[in-house]
Amino acid sequence: MLTLGIESSCDETSAAVVRDGREILANVISSQASLHRRYGGVVPEIASRRHLETLLPALEEALQGAGVSLAEIDLLAVTVGPGLLGALLVGVAAAKALAFCRGIPLVPVNHLAGHIYANFLGESPPEFPFLCLVVSGGHSDLVLVRGHGDFRILGRTRDDAAGEAFDKVARSLGLGYPGGAALDRLAGRGEAGRYSFTCARLEPGSLDFSFSGIKTAVLRVLKPLDPVELDRQSPHIARSFQESVVEVLVEKTMAAALREGVRTVALAGGVAANSALRGRMAEAAARLSLGLVYPSPVLCTDNAAMIASAGTFLFPLIGPAGLDLEASAGLPLESPLRGPRPEISQ
Repeated sequence: MLTLGIESSCDETSAAVVRDGREILANVISSQASLHRRYGGVVPEIASRRHLETLLPALEEALQGAGVSLAEIDLLAVTVGPGLLGALLVGVAAAKALAFCRGIPLVPVNHLAGHIYANFLGESPPEFPFLCLVVSGGHSDLVLVRGHGDFRILGRTRDDAAGEAFDKVARSLGLGYPGGAALDRLAGRGEAGRYSFTCARLEPGSLDFSFSGIKTAVLRVLKPLDPVELDRQSPHIARSFQESVVEVLVEKTMAAALREGVRTVALAGGVAANSALRGRMAEAAARLSLGLVYPSPVLCTDNAAMIASAGTFLFPLIGPAGLDLEASAGLPLESPLRGPRPEISQ
């Protein structure tokens, strides 16, 4: 099956062609990072307008790169939420137009499900059931994946997402936007133990996260520093901040894995590309004899290949969407599926 995926939930415009949910034939990503950098974050109206300008060229490039025509596409998969509503509408409108004009079945995909399914585009996809830590600029969720389309959220952030905290601290350190990768590199130059930041653990046994407190603590340390001292201390501050966030992410992921009795842990989302998180998670998984999988860095960011993969596996469960399909800025991952739940081979 050839699936054409469309992703436009935030500030990446992406189109991809994936075969059988596993093989990427083309994955075109047009980033708007340079456009939003001057504002220190994504401006929704600007993002929507740029999606309008870049989506059709991205679709053409993806089809050309895959060496296929629209006539050969079997399925259209599009992100319908969560995300920026205006940005989502661009992708959904384009997908519905293509589905109507070409008679191609259309399947809606939750953006978070897409991140989870990025793990199915690697050489060794996870076996069910598995636990997935989805960490990005808008989400920090622990998800039990019991089968295709069978998601149960065990824990989530109660305030800021991990990626949001990374970006805000990076901006305060003068690293610009987006700052997660730059902060990761800066932390690599820092010394352990120079600063002490901690993340809230919340009530005993909770698998939820909270990152607003550590973000505020870092800002308070930074406030009295003059530019020269800030330059000297930035690597150490970055390291302490990153280690604290990674520590709680790993701690609660392992606790959830043990509680649910899974044998495999997966990472997904933009923060899943963080080197410290990958390293610490690998160490913890090895101690507990758990398998660990995560996507390549390019598949951790928003991309249409993951949407196409998710759509391929979810289509038999939910069937085709009608032309009344709507985007939803706050779409929950655990939305009920329509239709039967047949067994699908990986």
